[in-house]
Amino acid sequence: MGASEARIIVVGAGPVGLVAALRLAGFGIPVTVVEREADVSRDLRASTFHPPTLDMLAPHGVTSELIPMGLLAPTWQVRMHATGEKAEFDLGLIADETDHPYRLQCEQGNLVRLLADMLAGDPLVEIRFGAELTGLSQDADGVTAVLRRDGAADRVRGPYLIGADGAASATRTLLGLAMEGATYPETTVLASTRFPFHDHIDGLSNVNYCWAEDGNFALLRLPDLWRCSLYYPPGLPPEEALAADRIQGQLRDIYPSGEPFDIVDKRPYRVHQRIVADYRVGRVLLAGDAAHLNSPSGGMGMNGGIHDAFSLTEKLAEVWRGGDPALLDRYTRQRKPVAERQILQQADGNRRRMTEKDPAKRRAALAELQETAENPKKARPYLLKTSMIEGLREAAAIP
Repeated sequence: MGASEARIIVVGAGPVGLVAALRLAGFGIPVTVVEREADVSRDLRASTFHPPTLDMLAPHGVTSELIPMGLLAPTWQVRMHATGEKAEFDLGLIADETDHPYRLQCEQGNLVRLLADMLAGDPLVEIRFGAELTGLSQDADGVTAVLRRDGAADRVRGPYLIGADGAASATRTLLGLAMEGATYPETTVLASTRFPFHDHIDGLSNVNYCWAEDGNFALLRLPDLWRCSLYYPPGLPPEEALAADRIQGQLRDIYPSGEPFDIVDKRPYRVHQRIVADYRVGRVLLAGDAAHLNSPSGGMGMNGGIHDAFSLTEKLAEVWRGGDPALLDRYTRQRKPVAERQILQQADGNRRRMTEKDPAKRRAALAELQETAENPKKARPYLLKTSMIEGLREAAAIP
């Protein structure tokens, strides 16, 4: 390959793709990032960074920049909304296992803007915005990506391509890979409001998963907003779920404010539990939501994708330096079982617990969580699991 072709291609300028580019450039590997949008997205998407993710990003100068943009959540809760009863988990119990014994509540958009600005000055990184992937082929020497940019066809070629282009991944579609799994029946609306719930509901943490009389909701605090995950019955059309009166009513059920809630953002979504059979197809590799989709309960989606990027780029760096390309098969061997057992199953368990309607089963679940939270010998392994540290260790042990 010529010099212009000896660049790893990364499709997608979201958290996973830009972390991959940052890591590859750090290894001295040139990268071309292609992104169909005109700029990085500032949408209110993921908002929780787990302790090991902050540990991993710290040596790259990212964590120290992110922390002032967010709120620390040293504790998180599962609550009975009507009574205020709660199980509160304190991440300080694993302070000897991480340099960041807390969740950071910070919008995903802050991360991608920060990464894009850092990479803009790196001579090893080229970012092509407004470039949509429309075709893909590979041979024994490399990968050719066909792009549509400014209405015209373009091509970029490199030795490997990382598909980090999200749930609707064009890379995965062009490879013909199926996402095996299921979609939950209910519709969820993520509504963001400036209303200060912390001033009106006693004892809230910055992260709260709540049972309500007729359902459940989550309250996640950001510096200027509260993000409210509101759940609706199966079959309810998205336009009805998004109706202003319905959302206002849902929020009044959380706190009966006399004034309308200031809604900054609202978006419906369906929750998936899906995964591809193999993260590697020849010289093309998938990471993040392009490879696996999970319930957002527990905040593991973006974090798991970033962990994918770290694992994959470590192996690509070895291959770049002359290692056997078969090393890339270890990426699937390590990351897929973790996605299945530690991310998808854990997120599914969180979702099933919180969507439970039976009062007796809710009461039993809360009692069990309280017993765990109040007993350090039980809380510590539970926190290692829910913070994703256990999953990373499990992956590292797979040859």
